[in-house]
Amino acid sequence: MENTRQTGTFFELKAEECLKEAGCAVVGRNFRVRSGEIDLIFMDGSTLCFGEVKARRSSLLGTGASAVGRNKQYRLSRTADYYMAREGLDEALSYRFDVMDFTDGSFRWIKNAFDYIPKR
Repeated sequence: MENTRQTGTFFELKAEECLKEAGCAVVGRNFRVRSGEIDLIFMDGSTLCFGEVKARRSSLLGTGASAVGRNKQYRLSRTADYYMAREGLDEALSYRFDVMDFTDGSFRWIKNAFDYIPKR
C-alpha cells in the first residue's frame, strides 16, 4: 500500500465484505464530524453497530484491536452520539461498538468491543 489512507480504505472494504458475508447491512462508511470518524456503520440483525477497522502487519507491537484505547473509545462514543442525533434515532435503539481487526493476515470481528463512554 502506498499510504495509510489507502491502506485504511483497503481494509475498510475488506471488513465491509466480511460483514456482508455474515448477513449484515452496511448503512454508512467514514462518518466524520469534529469529534472523530466511524469507519463503518451497519446493522447486525436489529442492532446498530459502529465499527472501527484496525490493521497491523504483525502482532509484535500488539493487535489492531489493542490500538482502540480509552481515548479512541471516547471519540467513537461522541461521534456515535452525533450520528444518532443527525439520523433522528431513538436512544433506546439497540447499538454497540465493534472492532474489525486485521492482524498477521487474519480477520477477527470483535462484537461489543467496548461500552459507550458517557460525556465527561
